[in-house]
Amino acid sequence: MEKSKGLVTIPTDLDVVPQTLELMKLWGADAIRDCDGTDFPTELKDADAEIYSTYYTTRKDNAWAEANPEEIQQMYVMTPFYTAESETLEVEVMKGLYPDMLKPNTRDDIKRWWEVIDRTTGEVVPTDKWDYSEETGKVTLAAVPFHEYTVSFLAYIMWDPVHMYNAVTNDWKDVEHQITFDVRQPKTHEYTMKRLRKFIEDHPYVNVLRFTTFFHQFTLIFDELAREKYVDWYGYSASVSPYILEQFEKEVGYKFRAEYIIDQGYYNNQYRIPSKEYQDFQAFQRREVAKIVKEMVDITHECGKKAMMFLGDHWIGTEPFMEEFKTLGLDAVVGSVGNGSTLRLISDIDGVKYTEGRLLPYFFPDVFHEGGDPVKEARYNWVTARRAILRKPIDRIGYGGYLKLALDFPDFIDYVSQVCDEFRTLYDNVKGTTPFCAKKVAVLNCWGKMRAWGCHMVHHALYQKQNYSYAGIIESLSGAPFDVKFISFQDILDDSSILDDIDVLINVGDADTAHTGGDWWVNPHIVEAVRKFVYNGGGIIGVGEPTGHQFQGRFFQLADVFGVEEEHGFTLGYDKYNWDEHEHFILEETESVDFGEGKKNIYALAGSTILVQKDKEVQMAVNEYGKGRAVYISGLPYSFENNRVLHRAIMWSTHSEDELKKWFSTNYNVDVHAYPKNNKYCVVNNTDDPQSTTIYRGDGSSFDLEMEPNGIIWYEIQ
Repeated sequence: MEKSKGLVTIPTDLDVVPQTLELMKLWGADAIRDCDGTDFPTELKDADAEIYSTYYTTRKDNAWAEANPEEIQQMYVMTPFYTAESETLEVEVMKGLYPDMLKPNTRDDIKRWWEVIDRTTGEVVPTDKWDYSEETGKVTLAAVPFHEYTVSFLAYIMWDPVHMYNAVTNDWKDVEHQITFDVRQPKTHEYTMKRLRKFIEDHPYVNVLRFTTFFHQFTLIFDELAREKYVDWYGYSASVSPYILEQFEKEVGYKFRAEYIIDQGYYNNQYRIPSKEYQDFQAFQRREVAKIVKEMVDITHECGKKAMMFLGDHWIGTEPFMEEFKTLGLDAVVGSVGNGSTLRLISDIDGVKYTEGRLLPYFFPDVFHEGGDPVKEARYNWVTARRAILRKPIDRIGYGGYLKLALDFPDFIDYVSQVCDEFRTLYDNVKGTTPFCAKKVAVLNCWGKMRAWGCHMVHHALYQKQNYSYAGIIESLSGAPFDVKFISFQDILDDSSILDDIDVLINVGDADTAHTGGDWWVNPHIVEAVRKFVYNGGGIIGVGEPTGHQFQGRFFQLADVFGVEEEHGFTLGYDKYNWDEHEHFILEETESVDFGEGKKNIYALAGSTILVQKDKEVQMAVNEYGKGRAVYISGLPYSFENNRVLHRAIMWSTHSEDELKKWFSTNYNVDVHAYPKNNKYCVVNNTDDPQSTTIYRGDGSSFDLEMEPNGIIWYEIQ
């Protein structure tokens, strides 16, 4: 059989030219890319493939940055908390930070842009009560003894954080630290457009410019030992400068404060409920970034090239699910695929001609070393991503890193060849059609569409101990047979009819975070709209501490809807008698649910039904509310078994138990994806083991099936 070809991008380097050509043939690749720190081989310029060139809009030009130090990019940083022991306190602003990465900005008026705060009172220390010495690197302030203080300051980014990360990860020695310059500022803006034209002129063989990314790096700070200190993939703290902030002030009509970014030292990370001022700043940044991105994309097109954006690195202001993104004119977006959620974060993007996913592992020495098992990582990555691809496919796949490292692992080379062939078959079958969706599901949080599929994610599918039990919900949904959208509390406040087109609402996370809403649940319009939605027949699923916020005798503000409440000591005097567990439709295929971190001190109200409790702490319960139904779950990490639990919870909450067995597998390790408009469906084994199952078609008829490990079988709908 002739090998299929296309839809695959591979990396190359100067020392692997013959091997690149060989792998292009083996993997059916039709595009070649360079990588960070590498050059594109001249011998491959005439290869039968599209050529991608990584283009850095803000770095790899230290001569310009050093000649224009006032237009180097900046970020806001807060010092640790310091306790005053007398009426004078000295604060070393760079303590705990990598000295080669950041340099305090004293060029601009520090009394205007820096902020010293008494964290014991929350008050700003007047500017005449503190001074900074460049010689010592310390702020000296008049203090109240035994109050805590912080200093928020602007710093120049003297080593691009991603370049630093790559240098540390790959153990690059004596590498020049790439300085990031600010394309938003006048001189650098003008220079950047000329620089872009010059790059295209000097690289006529390049077909696609892969912008990595555009202007502002997500928040990434390293400590004095070059270890990652703080990261927020959605962070805006590195998108600031007095030039930018003065423009912002003119637009919004009020003074900017460092605290709008610093946010008590939390840097407005995705768990923080965003303030109006922070949202104003984000909106301003998106609009301003979009203008310059459009300018660069137009130049790229004018020169006959395609413009591709990498989803990550300097991507702040280019969030792909906001309206401004559709105005950019980009041809493509490419991003790293860590799991199903990150796959959907890429494939759900509108406004581009095609989307591309970089599969894992990257060809880095942290995986490709003696004793490493890249095949294991690649198999897990592909099977995980495949679930989501079958719901909403990306248009291309590819790999990144340093090809030379992968060549020492022939089993890996062979496995990737299988992946490429399988992807092309999958793409041919599902692209352009709509998969069967059993229900419409909406995830409700403070961010809504802006952070679609990125909820509870650090970056590229990494999680912390405190959030994997919640991220599992999003991961399950990424490959489940549901039409999923993300809505915000503001969406409901603007127009509560948004709930009319939803079957199930999901609120997941810890109390008082942006994911559950915090004091949004004090707003009577929100509570009324959601209660009405459920009462009239809608379903609602709460995971963790849904609607959690202490107010008016409740912690769960929809305790009456969920039928459960969380004990915070205020209701210990009330006896609780509802502790009996019950069998239920949701758990019919499950022997023991993995609740992950779970929750303590959850108890059931009278009338609700407990499904699982441990030591008189409810882990799962259900409740009837009017015509609707509610499900409470303490946590649900991603697994095939838990995925089935969520599936059943969604069907039960919508009174649709009798609709479960449509395009359905009785073995939760095996999925069924149907495409009625295409007259096709497939059965997928998500495990490394053979599986037996019974498959139910859309009409309720069924057949038994034996599946090979990781197998996928395509059928025609009769």
